Amino acid sequence: MSVRQAPTYQQGAPERTIDDDSDVEEEALANDYREQVGYSNGDEYDLDRSASLGGGLQDLQAQLVNAATPLEYGATLDVKIHSYESYCNLFDYILNSDGPVDIEMPSYFWAWEAIDEFIYQFNSFCSYRQRLAYQQSTTSANEEEVAILRENPSTWECYSVLNVLYSLIQRSQITEQLAARKRDEDPTPFAGKYGSRSLYQMLGYFSIIGLLRVHCLLGDFSLALKTLDDIELNKKAMFARVMAANFTTYYYVGFSYMMMHRYADALRAFSHILVYVSRTKNFQKGAQYDSISKKNDQMYALVAICVAFYPTRLDDTIHTALREKYGEQLTRMQRGGPEALPIFEELFRSACPKFINPTAPDFDNPQINVDPTEHQVAIFMEEVKNNMYSPTVRSYLKLYTTMDLTKLAGFLEVDADTLRSWLLVTNSDQDKSDIVKVDFLRVM
Repeated sequence: MSVRQAPTYQQGAPERTIDDDSDVEEEALANDYREQVGYSNGDEYDLDRSASLGGGLQDLQAQLVNAATPLEYGATLDVKIHSYESYCNLFDYILNSDGPVDIEMPSYFWAWEAIDEFIYQFNSFCSYRQRLAYQQSTTSANEEEVAILRENPSTWECYSVLNVLYSLIQRSQITEQLAARKRDEDPTPFAGKYGSRSLYQMLGYFSIIGLLRVHCLLGDFSLALKTLDDIELNKKAMFARVMAANFTTYYYVGFSYMMMHRYADALRAFSHILVYVSRTKNFQKGAQYDSISKKNDQMYALVAICVAFYPTRLDDTIHTALREKYGEQLTRMQRGGPEALPIFEELFRSACPKFINPTAPDFDNPQINVDPTEHQVAIFMEEVKNNMYSPTVRSYLKLYTTMDLTKLAGFLEVDADTLRSWLLVTNSDQDKSDIVKVDFLRVM
């Protein structure tokens, strides 16, 4: 089970909904969050940090601690490569030792931080490598770093990162344990000798959240959601007891739903976590507060996009905050038309994750490299253009019980075939009660 080998997995299109449970667990989550603030001891979570791990690790306990500890900002390329080797050595030892590793992890907060930092460094390195490839076409100032990257093509390779996550999940048998819990059965018989250890159990659990994130960064939103098949999306879930994991999970779940045009599901995911964050804001402090505040703004931008596509009633807290942050932009997007296109693109760029390519860039032919973010922006904007006139059509449908399609086309100054395509797009995103107001049978 080498951590550098490619994983085997299947794709699928899940149908998931958010279990919007009551507030019974709210106080317990708040208490856990207080504990996390104390646990961090000044090293607050930074959801957008730009640091890397590295250095000589003397023993396993030191490796466990350092795996979740980022170093200073602006680490050199050599440090980033050494960081990858350190992670490989650590996970290789955990996965391939003769039997379970007999050591306790610092806390289950640590398990999340280790997986989070591992994926963060992977994402950061891929973005850095892609940016360096683009610069090759305009300057030769980074030839030394490019030469190093050519010599290390497998460093932070996508398949190696995925294999680590899948291997931790398989070794811990965490999916079998979660499935047993969903059936109200005792998960112990399904844990095995590895999954019964907290180190493997927690690393396997948070690796599932890590897979959600990685598949979303790669643009496979259906597979990203499918990875959570065995995790209940509610306040009782283990990830909900770690603030950064809770926020990260709902961000990527909501974003994946949005990219799959399931705007109602996306809004439920975003609303769930935004309400929770608003109730725990009194515990947030320092760099942690600044980071969460920034991510909050990004998520509200995504909420504005979803509401423009799928008008619906929001929680009063979210509605008020949305109007304060993006009121003018939301109004312009809801009007539709060509004038709304720049607003959609601006909000999407500011709120989307930092997408990555599954393969290393071609340094010899930098002009053929595809920018993953630009690719996703193009896909998103195509959907926006298809829905550009939906608000106008919807406004007419609210005024009439029945209308001839040709007459409505005349009001909109388009031909009947064009209007029919607009209605089909609107029908795919809105409640069908609006669409049945138009009598298609009158058009011959």
